[in-house]
Amino acid sequence: MTIVTGKAEARRKSQPGRSGALRNIWTHRADYAYVLPAIAVMLVVIAYPIYYTIELSFYKTPPGLQLRDKTFIGFDNYTTILTSDVFWKVTWNTLIWTFGSTFISFVLGFATALALHRDFVGRGVLRAILIIPWVISAVAASYIWKWIYHSDFGIIGAVLVGLGLTDRPPNFIDNVSTVLPSLIVVNIWREFPFAMIMMMAGLQTVPEQLLRAAKVDGASAWQRFWHVTFPHLRNVSVVTILLLAVANFNSFIIPWIMTAGGPSNASHIWITHIYELAFGRQRWGVASAYSVLLFLILMTLGYFYVRALSGNERKEGST
Repeated sequence: MTIVTGKAEARRKSQPGRSGALRNIWTHRADYAYVLPAIAVMLVVIAYPIYYTIELSFYKTPPGLQLRDKTFIGFDNYTTILTSDVFWKVTWNTLIWTFGSTFISFVLGFATALALHRDFVGRGVLRAILIIPWVISAVAASYIWKWIYHSDFGIIGAVLVGLGLTDRPPNFIDNVSTVLPSLIVVNIWREFPFAMIMMMAGLQTVPEQLLRAAKVDGASAWQRFWHVTFPHLRNVSVVTILLLAVANFNSFIIPWIMTAGGPSNASHIWITHIYELAFGRQRWGVASAYSVLLFLILMTLGYFYVRALSGNERKEGST
């Protein structure tokens, strides 16, 4: 046994300069060979576009995007973005869109999950109905809501006029002051079922015996929720909020199909503005610089998401 251990130690010492991660990769090199084709595909379809976008952000590009005609301009595209009034307007719209959609979707989904966690007749049917907005295609939902909001033929305007609440149908998505809140309503309607499902799954992990013990000790419903239920849902809440924030920050279908950023850039968010710059105005360099900034923000949110997941795994391992 001593001889075998000595040989293993000698082999380990014969590989100087290797860090722990590299040594681990070398030890499991046969395993990595199996995933090498997948890694190669990822490098082609993910890594290279990221690299090319970063490179393009430092160039002034002609509309035809001929590589031989592009001109290196350094950080001028980034300077142009940060000194543009449209950039700050779009950034403000993006913050309102992301925060409003994420916060209200989470609160509404959490409240719905708490209500559906109780036993009552028809709970399963109600769950299925509430999930429908989430499973509907975002494209189909956008066109349906665009018709619902229509100023001449929309059902909401017809109901308001029929009830005598207004003389004429309101312009929901054709008005600068109401277009963004109207889009947020559609996004909340489609996203809150996801938060509901996540929180319902989290509620299954709350120990029933703790709730019963708290009730026996005289704790009110609010005290049982705050001191027993909510602490068990803190981690899943963080994960849900981060997932919603990333999805909303990178959301494209609903705002683009319903308004395409109009009117007067009132509903433009980062991702739709990038699309318009690239494929509408063909300003590829500026659009690439926008994309790099968006990528950095999403990577930051992804970092906190991974940290939240890692924290959950460590807590589960210690219990």
